[in-house]
Amino acid sequence: MIALTLTPGETSLEHLAQVYRTGCPVILPPDARPAVQAAAAAIRAAAEGDAPVYGVNTGFGKLAHIRIVPSDTATLQRNLILSHCCGVGDPMPRNLTRLMMVLKMLSLGRGASGVRWALIELLQDMLAKGVTPVVPAQGSVGASGDLAPLAHMTAVLIGHGMAEVDGAVLPGAEALAKVGLTPATLGPKEGLAFINGTQFSTAYALAGLFDGWNAAQTALVTSALSTDAIMGSTAPLHPEIHALRGHAGQIEAAAFLRALLDRSVIRESHRIGDARVQDPYCIRCQPQVTGAAMDVLRQAARTLEIEANAATDNPLVLTEAGLIVSGGNFHAEPVGFAADMIALALSEIGAIAQRRVALMVDPVLSFDLPAFLTPKPGLNSGLMIAEVTTAALMSENKHIAMPCVTDSTPTSANQEDHVSMAAHGARRLGQMVANLNVILGIEAICAAQGIEFRAPLLTSPALVSVIAALRAQIPPLIEDRFLAPDIEAAATLVATGALTQATALPLPPLSTPTL
Repeated sequence: MIALTLTPGETSLEHLAQVYRTGCPVILPPDARPAVQAAAAAIRAAAEGDAPVYGVNTGFGKLAHIRIVPSDTATLQRNLILSHCCGVGDPMPRNLTRLMMVLKMLSLGRGASGVRWALIELLQDMLAKGVTPVVPAQGSVGASGDLAPLAHMTAVLIGHGMAEVDGAVLPGAEALAKVGLTPATLGPKEGLAFINGTQFSTAYALAGLFDGWNAAQTALVTSALSTDAIMGSTAPLHPEIHALRGHAGQIEAAAFLRALLDRSVIRESHRIGDARVQDPYCIRCQPQVTGAAMDVLRQAARTLEIEANAATDNPLVLTEAGLIVSGGNFHAEPVGFAADMIALALSEIGAIAQRRVALMVDPVLSFDLPAFLTPKPGLNSGLMIAEVTTAALMSENKHIAMPCVTDSTPTSANQEDHVSMAAHGARRLGQMVANLNVILGIEAICAAQGIEFRAPLLTSPALVSVIAALRAQIPPLIEDRFLAPDIEAAATLVATGALTQATALPLPPLSTPTL
């Protein structure tokens, strides 16, 4: 696989999504090297000087008052990494670990951390040769950096810890040796530079963002299917309604829904003479809800793009000013806020989708569809419990969408007395997206079933193609059958973007549109 060249400070979300989706190796451009080496030289000089510089010739945290002699520099940094390898729980998924490694390279590549270029090259080589550290996913509170997970990552660079290579999990030194790499010996501040930072939290938040945006796009498709299934009105999609409010996501969601439902014979069949005046909110307010969620996701995206390009360790080397300054860029508050925003958006997309599922299975509200969308209600339960599953997952997402960033707790003998909890906020997003994908997959199953009950009337050409993609995996529900595999297949169609791709329409981009 060809390596992707990323420029520190200028890397786009599109490139980070490519790393996340494909696991491609990454290199930094050669012109990033001079700034990196200049900062490293400044740190070496400080380590040999008399003035105390945090983490360079002092201890860490509450132990910063203890001076470290130059001969103990390497031991100091090694001990820092090993003592901070306190992570627990399941390991990070491989693609997320690789994304975290890339984010760390981008941060170090800003030339403010004081590490040698050789360490960035080692990270590049590990990515290229498939050496992926085994990083337990629990243990960070999102301040002073994602200390424990980043320590587990860094341990492999110095020949400790565990790493996966060619499908085998090996001790760090063996994993490096297997691909012809040599462990590094850390110089002044280099261990600290690696574990200070938000790259663990940011990697998880980016994954939630990328997968959540896919779900938001799919929610527009499934909601269009549901609209035709219950013979809902497209009048609430009139462009002037949304222009009068002015929110970008709402305007764009309405436009995409209009395109999805364009030329629907089902819609035209009841445009005149329908006794219903207004549809329930879950149909009528789709642009206002999903569009608002899109706006929130885009706000989070802007924060995470900035963070992905940031120098977030401590202290930072201000080369031009000739200073090494202690600060707090390792505090992951921006990431924590972004993760909480993503969580709220995911929860609300699922909440309104679940109401559409409930609408379709209810014969009182579905405009003459059979109860629970089965041809023979009573003998068959149809999609009765599939709807209950959506309610369970919707409720679970509501619970875990509660803000994490407000749940600070002091650590490290009260030196780190306010923390972001960004790691918690970001890690939960994967489960929330998985739950949402199931909700949307079940909605697609229900809506396709409902539309097929409207035969010989057809839905729009775009939605006919979506149903065809669904039916290639999941046959119509004529009689009750074991439904779990159907639900799993539908959730996979959502997760892979297959339903949105089937529309053959331009999809709303994660970048903010120009209206």
